[in-house]
Amino acid sequence: MHRPFRPTRFGPGRPGILGILAGASSAAALAMAILLPVETASADSEARFRPVDDPKVKAECGACHMAFPAGMLPAASWQRIMAGLPDHFGEDASLDDAARREIADWLVAGAARPGSRVAGGMPADGTVLRITDTPWWIREHRGEVRPGAFEDPKVGSKANCTACHRDAARGNFDDD
Repeated sequence: MHRPFRPTRFGPGRPGILGILAGASSAAALAMAILLPVETASADSEARFRPVDDPKVKAECGACHMAFPAGMLPAASWQRIMAGLPDHFGEDASLDDAARREIADWLVAGAARPGSRVAGGMPADGTVLRITDTPWWIREHRGEVRPGAFEDPKVGSKANCTACHRDAARGNFDDD
């Protein structure tokens, strides 16, 4: 004799606790898949930044040091740095007005947003000009770097990110 279908507590039509948990897990996984790439691609992530993709920035800044991602400083800091190129950390890095404007525009457009983890705790007036003086940089390197590492001839200075972060040129400063 054929019995009519009757949904049970765990059968079709009534998911029960296992079905609810499976649905919640799927929703959480979907949310992470959507949101995680946005976070890691932004300047707000702890160790990943939009890489320098502007040819003028790469050529001019990269001629003397690593071309730093714009998201490593807030806009006011980049504006002050670009306004002070005749005395750029003890060097004359002067550029013609068109090149200076182009680089400044790129840096400001991609700068760390106010209140982000990178810009958080920094004065809004742009007085922090060195990435290595930002609260973010100090926090990220506290307890992570062996004493004397920055004096090592293979490293040379705190600004030589590529000495420790192999993918720094691609905007990835995760611990290597």
